[in-house]
Amino acid sequence: MKAVVQRVLGAKVEVGGVTVGSIGPGLLVLLGIEPDDGEQDIAYMVKKCTQLRIFEDEQGKMNLSALELGYGVLLVSQFTLLGDARKGNRPSFTGAAVPAIAGPLFDKAAAEFRKLIHTETGVFGADMKVSLVNDGPVTILLDSKKNY
Repeated sequence: MKAVVQRVLGAKVEVGGVTVGSIGPGLLVLLGIEPDDGEQDIAYMVKKCTQLRIFEDEQGKMNLSALELGYGVLLVSQFTLLGDARKGNRPSFTGAAVPAIAGPLFDKAAAEFRKLIHTETGVFGADMKVSLVNDGPVTILLDSKKNY
């Protein structure tokens, strides 16, 4: 499981011109699910994202988490994070889980996030328009297999 985590002042996702999820300050988490992902990958991502200390404290140091501050998470499925463009110019997405596997895992991840923090989501498999105000900017890459 891979994620791009962005510290935001606000973010929203629209499907068909209708806002389906939005948050104020917090984290936009773009989540890519691989075929061999499971419960342990979800647990890793939820813990890491909610406890990631990328918000500034009173001294201006990144020392606080979204969980500590009571901020929200906008969780958006993004199979293109698993794109492999090393060969040629058209990415291959064979590293992404098929929708029948990824959909239920995405729903499970959203449910686990919701146990800890206010969480909004996009619509799995939909053509989504994501808008955000990146704060900093601060963008962190996460990999549940800890490859980076």
